[in-house]
Amino acid sequence: MNQSRRFASAIRTSGSAILPASLALFATSCRVGPDYRPPSLDVPAGYKSAGADAAASHLAVDWWTFFNDAGLTALEAAALANNQDLRAAASRVVQARAVTQGVASQFYPVVTFDPSFTRSRSSANRAPGGGSASRSMTFNTVQIPFDLSYEIDVWGRVRRAVESATATAQASADDFGVVQQTLAADVAQNYFTLRALDTQDEILTRSVELFQKQVDLTQTQYRAGIAGQTDVFQAKTQLETAIALESDVRRQRADTEHALAILTGQPPSALSVATHPLDGEPPAIPAGLPADLLRQRPDVAEAEQNLIAANASIGVATADFYPTLRLSGSAGFESVGTDHALDWESRVWSFGPSVSLPIFEGGKLSAGLEQAKARYDEVLATYRQAVLVAFRDVEDALTDLHFRAEAGAAEQRAVDSARESLRLADLQYRQGLVGYLQVIDAERTLLTNELASVQIQSQRFVSTVLLIKALGGGWAAGIDPAPEPAVGPKP
Repeated sequence: MNQSRRFASAIRTSGSAILPASLALFATSCRVGPDYRPPSLDVPAGYKSAGADAAASHLAVDWWTFFNDAGLTALEAAALANNQDLRAAASRVVQARAVTQGVASQFYPVVTFDPSFTRSRSSANRAPGGGSASRSMTFNTVQIPFDLSYEIDVWGRVRRAVESATATAQASADDFGVVQQTLAADVAQNYFTLRALDTQDEILTRSVELFQKQVDLTQTQYRAGIAGQTDVFQAKTQLETAIALESDVRRQRADTEHALAILTGQPPSALSVATHPLDGEPPAIPAGLPADLLRQRPDVAEAEQNLIAANASIGVATADFYPTLRLSGSAGFESVGTDHALDWESRVWSFGPSVSLPIFEGGKLSAGLEQAKARYDEVLATYRQAVLVAFRDVEDALTDLHFRAEAGAAEQRAVDSARESLRLADLQYRQGLVGYLQVIDAERTLLTNELASVQIQSQRFVSTVLLIKALGGGWAAGIDPAPEPAVGPKP
């Protein structure tokens, strides 16, 4: 027990010398390199495609609930819980934070315990000093040292390194937000595409039934001598064309359902989405102001965190030009045998600072600093580009919504006109005023316009989803996929 107390006292003796010196130097230390300042950005006052209403929109993380569709909500929940790309992104965040923790470990001293036992024999024929040969000796050496090493962060190299690693970890968390946001948008786009295909299938099924009846009718009329054989072939051609379109729509639906299965983390055979034709109008989403966009987009946030990391790396490269001050110490026991290995008389200790000053590196340090500055310029350009792309995405989505709403209204008028044209053509055919070809053309025109109307309606829903994504829907700053560990003293 007394030996243990004495050993602890030896450790405290060396530690008491290291700690005050460390704290004194750390308190007077500085951080070389530039402090991060957000770059100036040319932010427009508004979106030219937004119209007069610039009201802000509250884009909740679960924005898909705006559509009031239970099927979509269920698929989104399954995707967020089971998607493998999202899990991979979450794991990347954990890795990045572990790297930060490793860098932050440099704030603390390194203490190692390296006990050793050596048994040696000296030669009987060696000459001690310059004298005659002596007899051989066999002896033991027992060492029980605790070694300590600590770099004083005088110039802020470690703090800049932690600053860079922390920003990189946050960029990884923001990238998780990009993956999550993209996943939610992909699920919604595929879901509305599938529902539009259900509507097209419904139209084609109805058309096939009608065309089959017309084939039967024209065959009866042909046998009665009322219609010509050409009418029969025209009716059959239209029927088979509609059947081919129906088969292709069902193929597209199956492929879309397979895509939804993968997005929700399931094999294609495990997911079956109930038939549900698309109807109604997409919700109106105000675009807000461009200045708000920079706080809402995870890709913009990620690009800025990369910029912060690159800026801190300049400080790391700058600190390499300055001396490195290191404190090292050792305390323990050394004996020629295990019987007295922990005796107080066997104690040993040492302590001392060391300084390493770069004198000549052949241009290595200058090249490292130049590379860090060029890296910052590269990431700055990438950040500015991300901001421009964000503005473009919103403008594109707003433009698409505006013109597709106009196209949808025009296409619906075309459907109404085609339906009336078919009614008149059929009436005139029954009265013998026109040939059957005119009826076929009217039916083909109506079918084409009905299918086009559904496609535009689907595109409007998809454009609404893309607008929500462009505005940063599905992501909120501060929501992380994994708990953040402590990283030591604040940089």
